[in-house]
Amino acid sequence: MITLQDLQDTEEFATVIGEVAKAGDNLILTGDLGAGKTTLTKGIANGLEIKQTIKSPTYTIIREYLNGRLPLYHMDVYRIETGAWDLGLDEYFEGDGLCVIEWGKQLDDAVPLDYLELTIAKDSDDENKRQVVLQAFGKQAEDFKKRIEKRWEL
Repeated sequence: MITLQDLQDTEEFATVIGEVAKAGDNLILTGDLGAGKTTLTKGIANGLEIKQTIKSPTYTIIREYLNGRLPLYHMDVYRIETGAWDLGLDEYFEGDGLCVIEWGKQLDDAVPLDYLELTIAKDSDDENKRQVVLQAFGKQAEDFKKRIEKRWEL
């Protein structure tokens, strides 16, 4: 478990994720509303050297940011109830960039075959503190997790 003490810690951790990401990495962000999933994505974009303003894709499902070190495909699948396979998301999952998927577990059997899940939880005593757990599902995700942990420890 990783403890992020404040917003600055969260942004720095997310920047590390972006810096170590490789093409084809998939990151599922899990956490309650207001846990910081979009804030994390903004930091990840910073680590990918993306200069555009990062907006939540809540109503558009996906936003593409193509002007960084790697493309960032930011998805919010909270509102998808059925037909996830019909959206063609698998083309992004196996593509040339980093996929960051908020509420990704809601995709059920349409989740990527290989992904890293980042679960973020608010601290009950400190509204700025977060607890993060990384869980890898697949070889590429395990490599992604190791790259993140190695850089964060430095």
